[in-house]
Amino acid sequence: MKVQTTHTKLSALKADVSVVFLYEDEESLATHQKEIIAEFPSAEATLGAGDFKAKRKTSVVIYTGNKQLPRLLLVGVGKKADLTIEHLRRAAAYSAKRAASFNVESIALPLLKFNENSAADTAQAIIEGAILSQYKFDKYFTENKDTDKKNINKITLWTETKEDVAGAKAGAEFAVILCQGVNLSRDLANAPNNEIYPETLAKRAEEAGKEAGFHVNVLNKKKIESLKMGGIIAVNQGSVRPPVFIVMEYNGGKKGDKPVVLVGKGITFDTGGISIKPGAGMSDMKMDMHGSASVIGAIYAVAKAKLPINVVALVPSTENMPSGTAYVPGDIITFMNGKTAEIDNTDAEGRLVLADALTYADKYKPQAVIDLATLTGAIVVALGNTTSGLMGNDTALKTRIKVAADRTNEYVCELPLYEEYEELIKSDVADVKNSGGRAAGSITAALFLKKFIGDYPWAHLDIAGTGIAPKETDYNPKGGSGVAVRLLVDMLRNW
Repeated sequence: MKVQTTHTKLSALKADVSVVFLYEDEESLATHQKEIIAEFPSAEATLGAGDFKAKRKTSVVIYTGNKQLPRLLLVGVGKKADLTIEHLRRAAAYSAKRAASFNVESIALPLLKFNENSAADTAQAIIEGAILSQYKFDKYFTENKDTDKKNINKITLWTETKEDVAGAKAGAEFAVILCQGVNLSRDLANAPNNEIYPETLAKRAEEAGKEAGFHVNVLNKKKIESLKMGGIIAVNQGSVRPPVFIVMEYNGGKKGDKPVVLVGKGITFDTGGISIKPGAGMSDMKMDMHGSASVIGAIYAVAKAKLPINVVALVPSTENMPSGTAYVPGDIITFMNGKTAEIDNTDAEGRLVLADALTYADKYKPQAVIDLATLTGAIVVALGNTTSGLMGNDTALKTRIKVAADRTNEYVCELPLYEEYEELIKSDVADVKNSGGRAAGSITAALFLKKFIGDYPWAHLDIAGTGIAPKETDYNPKGGSGVAVRLLVDMLRNW
């Protein structure tokens, strides 16, 4: 999608639809409506009726009779005192969806500065909302396609204030890159298992690396076995497709600076293995690799934006399949760091592959390690599909994540890792058990991972609820949401 920033008046714009944001406040609304009528007399009949009150997520269309700007879309953003960056992001998403319903190709969006927010931050939010709202995973439709249906392919961000142009341009350009990372993540997560499996996930990571400018090294099954990554090997036993371990490195910081390491669970399809899942809803398990999709999308955006920081992203990837060679409950496996685990439930497989990846991360002597995984159904019970679970061993790192979550509105909620919970994953025959049962399931999963971290600050994000969205929301689609890409990039940008 082409995005441009311009300094102009509303009446001089060229677009199929131009959006105008209006506050609900009576005096402000009346003033701006008079200004619109003065520029576009055809608006008087519609606005004179007084029906449009500019409440959030309401709009009215004005047909101007002007060929270069045939439609104005007046969109309410509510009370000025209540407006936030997130409200503006959602208003832009609403506007883009409403404009797209007119079957148009180009829209114009105004830079709406308010409170102490900079032109760059405001522009970024507007472009994020607009672009992300237009995402569709529709590559497999072959029938009932409307060949006359147009898609928005050009957005003009306009401002009447010349001093804001440079900041708005920078914010818009960063938003475009960020949205590319989010939509890459969405594409990977939404793709079916016959498109994305370990080897093709690795190929897509390599393609992303070439495009954005980061190095990719793919470790094959032989190398994984030589490293004694017992967790990945065990989970892979039931599949005819070999595992991969994807190593992505971006060096944007100073040489010798310790990197931040991102680790993403890459189970490209999870049947549950021998502890097989119910058939209903199993098709969603093509998205059980959303952790890997999120870290690939994040390092893509970081590299393309040339952020001045060193970042490593690690993806342990395999399928979890039932077969005559699959690992079974009661097995004891040995991980890369020599620790052992008793298998209580083969559907608790994500923590097994992450254990090896967290061990591998220690070789980088990292500043911090953050892992992301659609790890537990328990987190969905606890937090629903709105908030990701946050756990970890370092207050400063968790605070960085919380601050980024507040800025991006990708909510997180911290859960405790009290040592009393460890009793639930105590094994009679090995160092640890891979499942502690239903009680505190998200916490015991994180405590399992904690056994495999090195001497580094660590945080864990359980995105099982937020990564697999049951319905479309303002600027997020149903299905793979691309969750945490914006959060991670914001955190790394402000590191």
